[in-house]
Amino acid sequence: GLNSGLMIAQYTAASIVSQNKQWATPASVDSIVSSNGQEDHVSMGANAATKCHKILDNVSSVLAIELMTAVQALEFRKDRTLGKTLFTTLADIYDSKAFIRALSETAVAFFGGLFYALVIGIPVGIFMGKNRFIDELLLPWVNMFMSAPLTALVPVLMVLFGFGLKSIIIVTTLFAIWIIILNTRAGVKQINRSLVDMANSFGAKPIDAFIKIYFWAALPEIIGGIRIGFIRAVKGVIIGQLLISIVGFGSLFELYSSRFLMSHFWAIILVLFALAFTISELLAMLAKRFDYYASKRG
Repeated sequence: GLNSGLMIAQYTAASIVSQNKQWATPASVDSIVSSNGQEDHVSMGANAATKCHKILDNVSSVLAIELMTAVQALEFRKDRTLGKTLFTTLADIYDSKAFIRALSETAVAFFGGLFYALVIGIPVGIFMGKNRFIDELLLPWVNMFMSAPLTALVPVLMVLFGFGLKSIIIVTTLFAIWIIILNTRAGVKQINRSLVDMANSFGAKPIDAFIKIYFWAALPEIIGGIRIGFIRAVKGVIIGQLLISIVGFGSLFELYSSRFLMSHFWAIILVLFALAFTISELLAMLAKRFDYYASKRG
């Protein structure tokens, strides 16, 4: 059209950022030996400081360009109110068949994945906390999956389990389970050994000690792990619905973004944020009610 936007400004910002990436190369990768290798840090430190100064100058230029484009965007939207448009859009779509279907599909995948994360994660965490051999065997794997980019596993899950609901539930479970395991393990590790000795002296069966001692004593940490796992599960179910099978809220994100219906797009994000925040705060309130058990463990 006649107005192509601030295209040249975008090119300039991209060029400056690219230059920053080049200058961000560590100065230590290059060295010229002087004084038998004892004074390299002097020259390298000065070079690094010089590059840092240039990078900061470039960052100020990029921020100035961003502010200029933001002012242009505000000028285009001066007669529109984002909040009013957003909530009006939400009121229009919340009772539509597409939204209700997407909400139900997302809820089934989300709570299914969270259910398996709880059923598997809590017992595994308890076993890791009370058994040193199991802990040493599983802890490296749990830490690896906790820090790994789980999105990279999605293609493998698609090959193994197909493109349906099963794969989305598995992805949701994988996002939530590891923090639940680690928190449960941490809670069991803090249990006073005298509680376990007392249960053994009264002839408690392993299942009784498992349920009546380990579970309840570690409950504050378990609730904390569930709260964090809940947030991670929201991320997992959306990634699964976007990458594996375009269903649920993932299908709405794809539809609205492809048609540039940004008010609809942000309305869905607002619904997800509101649901996640509400349930997270309810779990936080529940965790405070179980602080009693934490105070009585020692």
